[in-house]
Amino acid sequence: MPVHKYTLANNVRVLVEPLPHVQSAAVGLWCVTGSSHEEADEAGITHLIEHMLFKGTSKRTAKEIAEAIEGRGGMLNAFTDKESTCYYCRVLMEDVAHGVEVLGDMMTRSLFDPEELKREKGVVLEEIKRSEDEPGDLVHDLHFEHCWPSHPLGKPVIGTPESVSSFEREHLLRYMERRYRGENVVLSIAGHVDPEVALAAAEETLGSIPSGGATAELDRPVRACGTREVSRDVEQVHFCIGAEGCSVYDDDLYTMTVLDGALGGSMSSRLFQEIREKRGLAYAIGSYSIFYRPGGAYTVYGGTSLENWPLVQELVSAEIEKVIQAGLTEDELTRTKNNLRGNLVMSLEGTSSRMMRMARSEIVHGRDVPIEETLAKLGAVTNEGLIELARRVFANGLSTTAIGPFEA
Repeated sequence: MPVHKYTLANNVRVLVEPLPHVQSAAVGLWCVTGSSHEEADEAGITHLIEHMLFKGTSKRTAKEIAEAIEGRGGMLNAFTDKESTCYYCRVLMEDVAHGVEVLGDMMTRSLFDPEELKREKGVVLEEIKRSEDEPGDLVHDLHFEHCWPSHPLGKPVIGTPESVSSFEREHLLRYMERRYRGENVVLSIAGHVDPEVALAAAEETLGSIPSGGATAELDRPVRACGTREVSRDVEQVHFCIGAEGCSVYDDDLYTMTVLDGALGGSMSSRLFQEIREKRGLAYAIGSYSIFYRPGGAYTVYGGTSLENWPLVQELVSAEIEKVIQAGLTEDELTRTKNNLRGNLVMSLEGTSSRMMRMARSEIVHGRDVPIEETLAKLGAVTNEGLIELARRVFANGLSTTAIGPFEA
């Protein structure tokens, strides 16, 4: 069914995709704000605010917020990334308006109680410590700090112990005043829902959000090359090997998606087959592409023993060089595109995936991007285009970040 789009008087956008064959709905309340929008002294404030919106409003305590959704059979959660924050719930079809009201209550009436803030800063500090204890996760944050050292996209979403410890209530309120404004807010709902009911709930709940909030676009990040090794008392070398990527607006986005899929995006990919299946050098090996508004990155990641680390680097470079020289075989190109097509189509059988895809399309492109359009662009990727893109993105060398038992 078509996506219904409404714009409230304060420029909050409301997107509704009715799916009458299901018995539930996914409701996402998005704000176009993330770590890349933070000032120099605000590292991690977006993520801390996400936590605090669950800690009580003028209407509900923290416990009552959770019970308001879970007590009706639903689920409630949130996430923060570099460019957006999303508060979302899954609810039964009769509770859509209620779900909108709860999320709206969190966004518009949170108290930011100083005692709750003190406790939640402690929670986030423990979250930072946990990430420090998990090198397989930490290496990705360190990698983007290494690749984009002077760009907002290079900052970790979670912040630092020093920055998080410094925040007081007034800092959070000032950030909310600056970023949580009508033009930055999108309500996205997919599932068994009446669009008119959703619109009425949005008007009642989100109409008080002040208008304004346009975001200045960031410059394209300039990537730093070279190797950064971090010595830790761990059993493996956890690594990221990266190159240039694409912006969400680049014409080569779909070609990059196919290139990523063929090199390391699945169990049948070149890196998985060569490094894990054929040689047994790693348990985890793969790749991913990230696409942001200013630019993006391509990253190969994994873990291997210290003695095998030089060979793994050689093998990654060799597989990249093969693509630069000859691209993919015809069968490989077809299989990769079929894999991507299947993953995309199957993901859209879930209401949460549809809600998120709809919101991101609106935030990035200002419109609904039909699945048929995406599939057509994937299908149009050619081997010649892959070779040209590979030669361009790998032309300036690789950026490598590794955590391992290196000699200090």
